[in-house]
Formats: sequence, C-alpha cells, structure tokens
Amino acid sequence: MQPALVLITALTLLTTLASAAQPVRAEFSDNTPPPTIAIIIDDMGHDLTQGRRLAMLEQPVTLAFLPYRRHTTTLAEMAHQHHKEIMLHIPMANTRNLGLGAGGLETGMDMLSTIRVLRRALQSIPHVQGVNNHMGSQLTQMQDRMEWVMAELDQYPVYFVDSRTIATTVAGATAEAFRIPTMVRDVFLDHEQTEEYVDAQFKLLVQKARDTGSAIGIGHPHKVTVDYLIKKLPELDEQGIAVATVSALWALRNNNRAMFINGDKEAVSPALAHKR
Repeated sequence: MQPALVLITALTLLTTLASAAQPVRAEFSDNTPPPTIAIIIDDMGHDLTQGRRLAMLEQPVTLAFLPYRRHTTTLAEMAHQHHKEIMLHIPMANTRNLGLGAGGLETGMDMLSTIRVLRRALQSIPHVQGVNNHMGSQLTQMQDRMEWVMAELDQYPVYFVDSRTIATTVAGATAEAFRIPTMVRDVFLDHEQTEEYVDAQFKLLVQKARDTGSAIGIGHPHKVTVDYLIKKLPELDEQGIAVATVSALWALRNNNRAMFINGDKEAVSPALAHKR
C-alpha cells in the first residue's frame, strides 16, 4: 500500500471513530417545528410583586388580566413593554356561587347587560389581544349566554381560549361556531401550590406537546409558580421545546395564516370603563 493511501485510510478511520463517539442529536427538518407550549398566567392584577416578575420574564408567556383590579393597568402596560401578550380574564358565574368581583358575568344578566359588562371589561385592559374565562363552570355551560359573549367578541380582533373549568363547557365550540380564533386549555399547572405538584403538571404539559406538537398550560401568579417558571423555562431550549404566545401557537396550528384580515374587525378602544 502506498504511504499516501495509508495516511488517508488512517485519517478516515480516526474521523469515523471520532464521529461515533459524539452523542446523537435529534434533528428537525426545516418544515417541522419543535414541540411548542404556550403558558397563560391567569388572575393578573392583584399581586404587584409577582406580576412584575412575570412581566419581565425573558420567555413569551401570555398574561391574562382580571378587569378593574388594583394593579391591572400598571402591570398590563409593563408587560406590553416587555413584549408579553395580554388577555382579558373575564369572570363568569360558577357552580359554587363564588363571588366574581368587578366585571363579572352573572347568570341573571340579560343580553344587553352581559354585552355591556363584557365590552367595558374588554376596553379596560390595555393592549388586549385575547380573552379567556375566569371560573365560569356555570356560565360556560349555557348556550345562549355563550352566544351573547361570542357575538360581542366577534366584533373585535381578539381570540378566545376556553379555560375548560368544567368538562361540559360549550364556550370553545360556540367561539368556533362564530369563527373566532379558538383554543382550549390542556393542563392546569398549579391547583396545588407546591413545587412538586407544579413540576409534575409542567412535565405533563411538555409531554402533551411532544405527543401532539403543541399544548396550552394555565397557571397563576403564585410565588411557587413564578419561582418554578423562572428556573425551568430557560432549560426548555436544551430539551428541544419551544415557548410561544397564544397567538403564535394558534398560527402554528393553522399553517401560519393570519388570525384577522386588516380592517375586518373593530379595534378595541381603550376606555376608563365603569365596573357595570
């Protein structure tokens, strides 16, 4: 064998062995997005400290604000400045008769009252892009009330996420019937406020995204939840998991088409709205 050929053969063998020693990494084609999660944090507006921490997160979590709460406007403006997506977290009547607070939709309201309260609540949230229900285990089962709600939301460039606080909800299906961009919550992250519980639910959310391509989780501005997200969200990139806003996740599920055609909807006009 010629010396040059021996050298080439030796180099080839060394290269092959070196390549075999490297860890094998999964690769996605350019047309296949990684598993993607969206995280909505409900009940924003009460807690200034945790609200600030969430607003300043590097990752694109989506923040859902209760109307007329003490820190809603301040935190929504801060969150917008830090490129967070903003939602209205509209209180709806529940089967346990828990109080809704300002801006709540009660079962005893007629259609005009329901529309008026919803419209003012929507106008009270700066930079609002979407809506989801706060509680609502009773109201979201009522077809006529959901039709009133969706008929109003259909006027504006906002999406709707059914928080799915009860299995028999008709909210998401009604929103779809009105052709409102709609998605449904997959996992609640923090029914129990312990790190162990949040960790188990977060892993369930990630697994659902791996199984189906994407998933939506809902949490709350509890310190244990915020601490966990600050620690764990930066690790997702190494795991091949993407984090997206709700609107970006909707686009991912809908071939990147636009939610709305420019000029097709009436912009939500910010207002110093009354509670009723």
